[in-house]
Amino acid sequence: MSKGMPTPISMQPSGLVVPPHPTIPYIIGDGSGPDIWRASRPVIDAAVRAAYADSRSIDWIEALAGQKAYDTVGTWLPEETMQAFRDYLVGIKGPLTTPVGGGIRSLNVALRQGLDLYCCVRPVRYFPGLETPVKHPELVDMVVFRENTEDIYAGIEFSADSAEAGVLRDWLSTTFPERAAKIRFPQTSGFGIKPVSREGTERLVRAAIQYAIDHQLPSVTLVHKGNIMKFTEGAFRDWGYALAEREFGAVPCGKGPWRKLPCGIIIKDCICDAFLQEILLHPAEHSVVATLNLNGDYCSDALAAQVGGIGISPGANINYRTGHAVFEATHGTAPNLANQNRVNPSSFLLSAQMMLSYIGWNEAADALLRGMQAALAAHQVTADLAALIPGASALSTSDYAEALIAHILS
Repeated sequence: MSKGMPTPISMQPSGLVVPPHPTIPYIIGDGSGPDIWRASRPVIDAAVRAAYADSRSIDWIEALAGQKAYDTVGTWLPEETMQAFRDYLVGIKGPLTTPVGGGIRSLNVALRQGLDLYCCVRPVRYFPGLETPVKHPELVDMVVFRENTEDIYAGIEFSADSAEAGVLRDWLSTTFPERAAKIRFPQTSGFGIKPVSREGTERLVRAAIQYAIDHQLPSVTLVHKGNIMKFTEGAFRDWGYALAEREFGAVPCGKGPWRKLPCGIIIKDCICDAFLQEILLHPAEHSVVATLNLNGDYCSDALAAQVGGIGISPGANINYRTGHAVFEATHGTAPNLANQNRVNPSSFLLSAQMMLSYIGWNEAADALLRGMQAALAAHQVTADLAALIPGASALSTSDYAEALIAHILS
């Protein structure tokens, strides 16, 4: 709970305004979430303490979601939780359960939609010492900007046996008979609608290009399936190039539709299936990736596998206009590891490192990252990472956290 008067982060025209002791809401998460949170909180606090002594600290306040929320207040995502993330601007969460094929709506998607967190930002990098399935994982160093609010994740679906699907089938047959004829088995087909807008595309691509400029990265790759879905994914590509020209001064650079910014950054595009080959064959040729929701889901997880898995892959959901951001572990709840003190908290901790950087506490972010790098170099890791490091022995979740704190404070 908050200690005394809450002190929220705010968004001003000049950017985020962060008080010395900001109140930050957290969601513990389901399954292995409680184990992760118990281990991670003292590590994050140690990184802040190492960087700033007592002059800065985080005032943590719990927000309920998932199974704990349902058991406590009878709803999976209370309005009080949504309001807390609105009010305090920046928060962090553990993994949340979403049943497959029915039941509750995805809580992760609900948070992203409700707060309009249109950018899912997934940096992917290699940590020396890990054995991975590829020969040169060190060449993988990308940041994926995944559109977070549109595409099939908008949730516009109709089950095959629903009245709504029948209405849609009849309307298509009457209004667009030639297109309706392409549906092979109409009476047993479910339907999904895939919205992709110019506004949604532009704000994502704008954020990706600005990130490349701010971090002096060489390229932005627009990943799409526009050769098949011409008016959604193809439009995403075209709108992205047009924005680069209109707002960033991009000009043709002699490679088809590719464009170059005045600062030298290349804006290019790649069909999604070809891109999944590219990240294996030529990973060093891509730095920032801007893509739609489903493509981003596939690509970011595939990239994570190249550097050691989603157990060390962080993520953030950000609205760069309002400043709202929710940082999260990118893996699932791992209920088989719940309450066993065996789960790897690295994804959550690296997401916290992103959060510290986002609020401008770069010294604390660097301290946390150095601690993790030192632990990996010393082969002090949890079981999943021990399997990727020759000669490493597995630590419990709590012992791993203690090792990280010792490296951070050393």
